[in-house]
Amino acid sequence: MSRHESLVRLRHMLDHAREAVAILDGKSREDLDRDRQLNLALVRLLEIVGEAANKMPAEERLRYADVPWSAIVGLRNRLIHGYDSVDFDILWEVARHDLPPLIETLAKILPGT
Repeated sequence: MSRHESLVRLRHMLDHAREAVAILDGKSREDLDRDRQLNLALVRLLEIVGEAANKMPAEERLRYADVPWSAIVGLRNRLIHGYDSVDFDILWEVARHDLPPLIETLAKILPGT
């Protein structure tokens, strides 16, 4: 994978993480249970963040050791393979508490974001 492709994947991670945080703005945890479109959107956005992370080469993961690669890919795997038992309490916590620092880290990596 070229350096350019790695930067594109990092950009996908950043954009989709930002969108996941944005769609929850002004929402409550209960909204996530009541609004099927909201919970489907959140799941999909987190899957994309995880898939982009999963496709990053090992040398790029080492270069950006501040990114919690295994946790991101692990969440993606749980969402994809455990689609029938998604825990929205966990996703809420991820979106509210884990994504903002990830966004900050990715924004530092990607110039002009």
